Amino acid sequence: MIKNYLRSAWRNITRHKFISFINIFGLTTGLTCCLLILAYIINELSYDKFNANADRTYRITRTFYAAKGVETLHLSSIAPPFGPLLKNAFPDIEKMTRVLPNGVTVLHYKEKLFNEKNGFFADEHFFDVFNVDVIKGDKRTALNDPYNVMMTESIARKYFGDEDPINKTIILDNTKHEYKVTGIFKPLPSNSHMHPEILMSFNTLKDTAIYGEKQLETNYGNNSFYTYLLYPKGYTAERINEQLPAFLDKYVHLQGMPPNVKTSMATKLTAQKLSDIHLRSHLDDEIEENGDITRVYIFSIIALFILLIACINYMNLSTARSALRAKEIGIRKVIGAQRKEIIRQFLSESVLITWIALIFALILTWPLLPFINSLSNLDLSFSSLLRWKIIMVVLLLPFIIGLVSGIYPAIFMSSFIPVKVLKGIIKTGSGRISFRKILVVLQFSISIILIVATTIVFQQLRYMQQKSLGFNKDHIINTAYVGSLTKQYESFRNELLKNPAIKEIGRSSRIPSGRLLDDQGAQVMQGGSMQPIKVDLKYITTDYGFIPTYGMQLAAGRNFSRDYKADTANYVINETAVQTLNWGDAQKAIGKDISYGGIKGRVIGVVKDFHFESLHQKIIPLLFQLPAPQNGYYGNISIKIDGNNIQSALGTIQGTWHKYLPNVPFDYTFLDEKFQRLYNSEQQQGSLFTIFSCIAIFIACLGLFGLSAFTITQRVKEIGIRKVLGASVPQIVTELSKNFLMLVLIAAFFAFPIAFVLVKLWLRDFAFHITISWWVFALAGVIALIIAFATISFQSIKAAIANPVKSLRSE
Repeated sequence: MIKNYLRSAWRNITRHKFISFINIFGLTTGLTCCLLILAYIINELSYDKFNANADRTYRITRTFYAAKGVETLHLSSIAPPFGPLLKNAFPDIEKMTRVLPNGVTVLHYKEKLFNEKNGFFADEHFFDVFNVDVIKGDKRTALNDPYNVMMTESIARKYFGDEDPINKTIILDNTKHEYKVTGIFKPLPSNSHMHPEILMSFNTLKDTAIYGEKQLETNYGNNSFYTYLLYPKGYTAERINEQLPAFLDKYVHLQGMPPNVKTSMATKLTAQKLSDIHLRSHLDDEIEENGDITRVYIFSIIALFILLIACINYMNLSTARSALRAKEIGIRKVIGAQRKEIIRQFLSESVLITWIALIFALILTWPLLPFINSLSNLDLSFSSLLRWKIIMVVLLLPFIIGLVSGIYPAIFMSSFIPVKVLKGIIKTGSGRISFRKILVVLQFSISIILIVATTIVFQQLRYMQQKSLGFNKDHIINTAYVGSLTKQYESFRNELLKNPAIKEIGRSSRIPSGRLLDDQGAQVMQGGSMQPIKVDLKYITTDYGFIPTYGMQLAAGRNFSRDYKADTANYVINETAVQTLNWGDAQKAIGKDISYGGIKGRVIGVVKDFHFESLHQKIIPLLFQLPAPQNGYYGNISIKIDGNNIQSALGTIQGTWHKYLPNVPFDYTFLDEKFQRLYNSEQQQGSLFTIFSCIAIFIACLGLFGLSAFTITQRVKEIGIRKVLGASVPQIVTELSKNFLMLVLIAAFFAFPIAFVLVKLWLRDFAFHITISWWVFALAGVIALIIAFATISFQSIKAAIANPVKSLRSE
């Protein structure tokens, strides 16, 4: 029986080649998109699950409160004492491990000297929690002793070539202490939330010259340590989080807190599942940029939309050509075929067509994945689709899609009455309102929604790239500041400025495009005494060159002077800080008393608001602090250069750098490139949106092309009569097109409000975003109409210019 169904299905596919081609091509395109998106979803959902204990490993995060219930900061890293305290307080914890990113790590071996960006301090339990393949060395002891270091194969080859690196010594961070190589490990997979290339023994931090053992035990202010706990099976994040407030109140006593205030009222610890970090964690100091579960949902919906459009094509074209198969159905019923047998016959055709489409889709997906990877900077693999759980789902697709797309045509055509269809009396659903028209409206509604969404995404991207940041980000070079430069910084600076291509130089703890995370607590004068403020006031340390380097404008007052002694107790704040502190306007803030981090001083300047962080973030209250030269922390040097003489400036900077810092490699980035990278995910999202939107519209037009071709074929004699009676070509084209174009207008009517709600929700992720304009919807509607008309007009014009004699010859 099944064999007969398949033979008959194949015969019908080959007999109606044009319709079959459109169905197979549309389903192939739709399934290819679905497989590509499926590979993306699998990759996003797989993060950190390569770890055997991912389901019971939790990262501890820390939240800070300025006042009761007012969150000011949520960090994914915590202070160093928390890890051992948690391990001792909760016996159920099987393992605890801490890692500390080291920023840029300078490695020096013989004549080789490089900056490495993925260096971490890790304790001896790191390999108990994370699954890392150690190629050489004993992972149980490799990180036990101070001054031990492990590295990836590529790093080892970079310094040691073909030599065996084990027990070789290498100098790190310009210290005189040598580190011994105790192990070589394979890089963590791309679907890991961190990618260390160098692991240094955590016990090295006990050296007071590096950090200090006492600091590790008592410093609750340095929240830079990523802490992971391995729990027994059955533990949930909710169960862990219920225990943490009582733990804080019992074991942790923060300095400066009133005795009647519990620790859990000022700070909070939260357990976060390891496998949730990539998609559900967007905290203020993630190790690497994470993905977004919303993006997974968006592309899942797009995949379903595209597949739905392809299925609608099949339904429409199958029901439209029902007249061609009416006599076949009538004869089958006359000779005894039951309705359920006819339904099975049509379903077998749709399943067979879907199987053919799936085979083509799998063939196309394999070479297209590298293109998607290059476009989105992902590492999608075809092998991810070959896992047995995924293969089972993929193999079920032809049956599911075949059933969905074939059930309506099968039921519709099996309902034909033999007596009527054999007399040529058949109603194909071309009345005032038919299911086929509803499907066309649904197709174009989806297409219009995608056009609107794509337009808004690119408008927002353009807005972010062109919006004034409140300073000039162009032609600014950033490089890491080295502490050994402090004593000779003024000489270094003056030598650089001798080159006219170098305009200005400044130092700061953080640079624009980064996050503002640092807060030391502020007090202002209220009621005749200094009182703590109830808002979050972030700060950065800067010198006198920072503001002019970035071209920031002062709203009132002055910048820091070169006289450090005069200004180390003075502060510059931004306009948002003035408003938040209720000081009126910028001019009134000058001279106000403020104590920050225990240092009492005055406000000497107010800088106009500028965007330090990405446009995802609001402009927050910010304070600039000028530290004493000998103990100020600077993390970065910013150098403004002449855009017309970049090579001369870079040559001078590099030469001067090596003169003053011969043992430190010179690496730099351009600030505008860092800001561009802030929006990489949106750029990738926009590109993929455009591709999939075009594919969705193409599939919809493909179905419309086939549907219009079939409809026009049925009206050939009517067109001939109209021409004989004097109708012009434009009149005939209008007559043939108007019904289809009306469906597109109806689709726009339904699509516009849905699209508005969706893009409004997407824009909520940006503190600064575009205003949604009416013309975006008008443009989407016009584009849909033009595309639909272009699709239909090919067949309409062809029919309109045909010789009416040929079409009426049989009458």
